[in-house]
Amino acid sequence: MAKIQIENCTKSFGELQILKGINLEIASGEFLVLVGPSGCGKSTLLRTLAGLETLDGGDLKVEGKSIAHLEPQDRDMAMVFQNYALYPHMNVAENMGFALKLQKKSKSEIDKSVNEIADLLQISHLLDRKPKELSGGQRQRVALGRALARQTKIILFDEPLSNLDAHLRGQMRVEIKRLHQRLKSTMIYVTHDQMEATTMGDRIAVLKEGRIEQIGTPSEIYHQPKNLFIASFIGSPEMNFIEGDLVKRLPWPEAQKGENVLGVRPESFKISQGPLEPNEFELGSYHIELSENLGGQQMLHGSLEGQSVRILVDSTYNFSKDEKVKLKIDLTKSHLFDKSSGLNKRI
Repeated sequence: MAKIQIENCTKSFGELQILKGINLEIASGEFLVLVGPSGCGKSTLLRTLAGLETLDGGDLKVEGKSIAHLEPQDRDMAMVFQNYALYPHMNVAENMGFALKLQKKSKSEIDKSVNEIADLLQISHLLDRKPKELSGGQRQRVALGRALARQTKIILFDEPLSNLDAHLRGQMRVEIKRLHQRLKSTMIYVTHDQMEATTMGDRIAVLKEGRIEQIGTPSEIYHQPKNLFIASFIGSPEMNFIEGDLVKRLPWPEAQKGENVLGVRPESFKISQGPLEPNEFELGSYHIELSENLGGQQMLHGSLEGQSVRILVDSTYNFSKDEKVKLKIDLTKSHLFDKSSGLNKRI
C-alpha cells in the first residue's frame, strides 16, 4: 500500500491550462475515483501521476517522497488503459508477463505470477490465445491481469470499462472492487460515468475545468452537493431544479434572500394524500403528463407551476394522463442553491 500526495499540480498544453492547481491526498489502500465531464483534466492528472506527462508546476509524492522527477518505469505503478493496449502478436500469458520479462525476472517467477493472476481473474483457459481471439470483456481482464502481475502498490485505471457493454461494465465494476478488497492496493480510477464513481469509490473527487469541485464519500457527494454543478452531475436520474416565486415560499430564512434555486432529487418527492409530517412542505399542484416504467419504480414526467419536474414513485402507483395531484417534499433532503454563485446554502 502507498499514500499519495498531489500538491498544487498544474499542467498546460500550449496556451490551454488543463490542471489549475490540484491538491489531493489519497490514503494508503484507498480506492479513489476521479470523475467529471470530458475535458475536465481527470485523465491528464492520472497521466502526470504515472509519468506519461510532465508537470508544469507542483509535486507528486508517494509515502512522502517526491516522484515527479522519476521515469514511468521507476514509479512502481501499474496502469490499465481504456483501449487495453495489448500486444497483438503475443498470447495472453506473454502479454501478462511482458513487464516482468523487462524486469529480467526468471521464467519460473513470471510463470508463477501469471498463473496466480490468471486464476484470480478466471482466465487461465485463455493463456494461449491471442488478443484477436478474445471478447472485449476477456481483453479487459487480460489488461487488468497484466497490471496486477507487476505487483505494484499503486494501480491506475483510465476509463477501463468504457468500451464494454452495460452488462459487462456492471460485472467488471464488481470484480475490480473485489480485487481491491483482496489486494488492498492504492487504486485511482478515472471515469466520466457517475454511476461507476458512486458504486466503486471509497471517495470521489469531482473535477470541473481543471479544478476539484468537491471531495467526499459517495454518500456525501450525493446527499450534500456543494454546488449546482455537483448536484446536476452526480445522480441518475438528475436532480430537479425549481426557480421563481415558489422558492420564496419555502420555510427557510435563506430562501428569502437573493435569487435561489430549489434542488430536489426525484425520489425525495411524494404525492400529498394526507396531513403533512414534520419537515414536509407542500409545493403545489403537479400535472402528470407521462410515465416511464423502471421495474420496481416508475418515473413520472410532469409540470409544477409551469416548470418541468420528474419524480420517482412506486411502480404500483396508478394515475391517469393529465391527472393533477398535490406534491410535497422532504425538506431535510432538499437543497437551496444561490443562483449567482451556485453554492448550496443548506450545508
